Amino acid sequence: MDIALTEAGILLLAALFAFLGLGIWVGASLMLTGLVGIVVLPALFPAFNAFPVEKVLGTAIWQSMASWTLAALPLFIWMGEILFRSRLSEDMFRGLAPWVERLPGRLMHVNVIGCGIFAAVSGSSAATAATIGKMSLPALIERGYHKPLAIGSLAGAGTLGLLIPPSIIMIVYGVAAEVSIVRLFIAGVLPGIMLMLLFSGYIAVWSLLNPSLVPPRGPSLPFMRKISESGALIPVVLLILAVLGSIYGGIATATEAAAMGVVGALALSAWGGSLSWTTFRDSLMGAVRLSCMINFILAGAAFLTQAMAYSRIPAAMAAWVGAQGFHPYMIIAVLTALYVVLGCFIDGVSMIVLTVTVVLPIIQGTGFDLLWFGIFIVLVVEMAQITPPVGFNLFVLQGLTGENIFTVAKNTLPFFLLMCTAVALVTVFPGIVTWLPSTMMGN
Repeated sequence: MDIALTEAGILLLAALFAFLGLGIWVGASLMLTGLVGIVVLPALFPAFNAFPVEKVLGTAIWQSMASWTLAALPLFIWMGEILFRSRLSEDMFRGLAPWVERLPGRLMHVNVIGCGIFAAVSGSSAATAATIGKMSLPALIERGYHKPLAIGSLAGAGTLGLLIPPSIIMIVYGVAAEVSIVRLFIAGVLPGIMLMLLFSGYIAVWSLLNPSLVPPRGPSLPFMRKISESGALIPVVLLILAVLGSIYGGIATATEAAAMGVVGALALSAWGGSLSWTTFRDSLMGAVRLSCMINFILAGAAFLTQAMAYSRIPAAMAAWVGAQGFHPYMIIAVLTALYVVLGCFIDGVSMIVLTVTVVLPIIQGTGFDLLWFGIFIVLVVEMAQITPPVGFNLFVLQGLTGENIFTVAKNTLPFFLLMCTAVALVTVFPGIVTWLPSTMMGN
């Protein structure tokens, strides 16, 4: 790369980490770094042209916010917030327990299946781990289940909130990379099921190898009693199927399905007796706060993207990587390591908006499908959620259990390795990601 471009890239990177290190909000840090790119770089490097800041800032923020697709984001967040404040976690454990008693590992599978179901209504890994963990961890420990495995399985399965649609982080990536949200949702189904099978498979094998650490099986219930126990869970599952089915069937857009999901969640909450003015207000304000945070980050990222586009840094980096003749798998391995390291310091949404401008031209240059890369990046961000010292799910489990962060991380290590396996599988066999969208929607 040109020396001026290299120095400019280093300066922008240093400015960004300096702002973040000062504790400035991520969105504001991105905007300030973009300001450095628009104002400071032309002053230091004659090769860069100056641009009017107010026009660049206004255009960038408008383009990042004026998206009908992005309207689905606060609605899906609100749907999750409503159900988060309902009795869903209690219903989840009681409804799933009778069905897994005969599996090796027994009630430990409730963590995986419960997180998979709640992931489909929350879109957040931290909310998934917290909601399921509040109910399942005390129940599992009280029944004598192995505490380290219970903690690890919950931390690992909690990350499914990012992968199983509807996913907040998929919407963010889809808007940033201009990839269809519906195709991303469909693409996340098979990898999500694969990851759940890996987790449950590990629990089953561990239980067979350590039978003394698994409590004896409880009494077997008749089929109709199992259905009765699952009665409160069935409406939630039907809501999930209705929301996702309307998207996959082409009946509704992601935004329309999200609005339907909010109405359904309010109806279920009222039917279950957990809807009150307080829970309605708290769920609405929770959705507003999280949506505003994400939109502020997206606006800052859009401004920084414009600044970097004017500086030609992403295009130069992509051309440089292409000229080196790196093997595509080597690039993926480096990106995996990069995202895991970034996950030690910042959250998943920030990771995507920070890197997408530079990374996407490189990915396109190596011939990878941007749809596939969206699921890959979600999987890697999931890994980062259980990477110390700032893995969000580790903090959630630390708060639930009282264990120190490194004990929680140690318990979670086998599930981190299973995620590494999942990343390797979708890289070697990309059809795991692309087959379902191409089958349902065509190329």
